Amino acid sequence: MLRQIAGRLAVRERMPWPLLAAASLAMFTVSASGTTRAPFLIDMARDLDTSVPLIANLVAINSITWGITSIFAGTGADRWGTRPFLIGGPLGLAVAAAGIAAAPSFLSVAVWATIAGGFCGLFSGTIFTEVSTRVVPTQQGRALGWVMSGQSLTLLIGVPLAAWVGAWIGWRGVNLCIAGLALLTAASLLATTSRRRSDSTLSRSRMPSLNAALSRPVMRLLAMGIAERICYGLVAVYYATFLQATYGLALDEVALPLGIFALGNIVGTVLGGQLADRLPDRLVIFAAAMLTSGVAALALFGWQPDLHTSVALGFVYVFCNAIARPSLMASLGSMPEHVRGTVMGLNVTANSIGWLGAAGLGGWMIGSFGFGGFGPLAAATALLGGAIALASRR
Repeated sequence: MLRQIAGRLAVRERMPWPLLAAASLAMFTVSASGTTRAPFLIDMARDLDTSVPLIANLVAINSITWGITSIFAGTGADRWGTRPFLIGGPLGLAVAAAGIAAAPSFLSVAVWATIAGGFCGLFSGTIFTEVSTRVVPTQQGRALGWVMSGQSLTLLIGVPLAAWVGAWIGWRGVNLCIAGLALLTAASLLATTSRRRSDSTLSRSRMPSLNAALSRPVMRLLAMGIAERICYGLVAVYYATFLQATYGLALDEVALPLGIFALGNIVGTVLGGQLADRLPDRLVIFAAAMLTSGVAALALFGWQPDLHTSVALGFVYVFCNAIARPSLMASLGSMPEHVRGTVMGLNVTANSIGWLGAAGLGGWMIGSFGFGGFGPLAAATALLGGAIALASRR
């Protein structure tokens, strides 16, 4: 009995907490580079003399380069190690964020947002490769859940803080803050990542094959990830605008509802990590979480009796959605080590497709049907993701 307890404690000591903290900061940073724009869609459209759907589609624009560079970063990490991408990516993002802050026109903002997406793609997937390699398989769900909590903290702290600070310094000042945050991220990853390639990387003479990574199980997991990101992105991008348009809230009044929304994301992510490591069937966890989030989406966008009800439904929606993500990431992290970086890079590409779909479909939905169409769209996508997960069970 004592030996079993000692063995369990030894496993727990393998959790690289400094790396997890730096990785969480990295996810906070990449998420902040896009989601902190949400409270400023109307202000940016007015300042740049364009429309709100076009500003919202900046997420779609940088998702394209984000997805492209993540593929090369994933295969490069399998060959050369993760460190060059984990440090170079945030440094490039800092330059791009400063460029967005100084951009005089929508075209300039779009160009810098595209460049920013490319640098985000260099390290957003690579950090999951680094973490999944440094922890034991039975702790991957929790470890990756802690990493993903950085994204949730962006909604809990970053977006409300950006909305509050942005009321004083504007959206351009917020982008300068993101540039400083990216520099801090680069420094933290420099201090916590290995200076040499991990044992799981390939020799320089062998380049990992995309064909080897794109197995049927991986393709199904990537399809599930696209569905999940569309469901999440529809609300993450447009939730602040939905509240402003529905209840006439001012910019600083959106901060508290966004914080409650983000709290649901954090609680769901932490719970999802525990479930992914403790329950035997991660695909069932994913499917159940997606289906319940689809039901919550129908209520959120189809029934608005008052602000408190909408905020509560937003919490429920993102809580259910967040439970699904750790199970998906732990399944991807369990892939063979020689293609793990490539798989994680492809996952970021799939995420970018999901964000692209969320921003594009959301903008089209607002112009054609208003926010009332968001509920059926999110529910149908959640149903599709859950169906793929259940069909993939063996």
